[in-house]
Amino acid sequence: MPSLRPHRFDLIAFDWDGTLFDSTQIIVRCIQRAVADVGGTVPSDKAAAYVIGMGLMQALAHAAPDVPQEKYPELGSRYRHHYTSHKDDLALFAGILPLLADLKSRQHVLAVATGKSRRGLDEVLQTVELRSVFDGSRTADETAGKPDPRMLHELIRQFGVEPERTLMVGDTTHDLQMAVNAGCPSVGVSYGAHEPAAFESLNPLFVAHSVPQLHQWLLENA
Repeated sequence: MPSLRPHRFDLIAFDWDGTLFDSTQIIVRCIQRAVADVGGTVPSDKAAAYVIGMGLMQALAHAAPDVPQEKYPELGSRYRHHYTSHKDDLALFAGILPLLADLKSRQHVLAVATGKSRRGLDEVLQTVELRSVFDGSRTADETAGKPDPRMLHELIRQFGVEPERTLMVGDTTHDLQMAVNAGCPSVGVSYGAHEPAAFESLNPLFVAHSVPQLHQWLLENA
């Protein structure tokens, strides 16, 4: 039974890939294949995972520094090609739907703040039938890539909440740095793209090592 204690946070914003959606390894492979397709030096798994959460072209440019700018359109096209071929392989982490349902029942405002494109997010929300769960969302292509705080600033203004009553949940340092830049508390998850040791300097309130841990912490503390 969800707690009826007063809320600490009115708005809870989630990153998508690696936080709610189990897509990290597929994204890594798609980045690597796209870079290979255009003749760049293929990044390591760690280097490709590091850029997850950034806007697409920002991420690809960072992962493939030896690819000339004139090839960026082709690089982006090849990434989208590979990702689309795997989109039916993607799935929510086990336990995410009950977590979101419990938060919704407690009247938290739920949002997504993601490095995905608007088109990509809308497609995946339709695929997993989550559109009615979230009250709002922002994507990198309509605002700015992480760790720029614009996504959170816009969500905060949209719902008329204070930064200190807004919680950002994410699996990368980009997510947590965005929260710092927006003046918001954060929670990290260690089951996504970045190693949790990198979170320490960004002072998350908690680091969850599994979805059940995240669920329990949010019910007890959010």
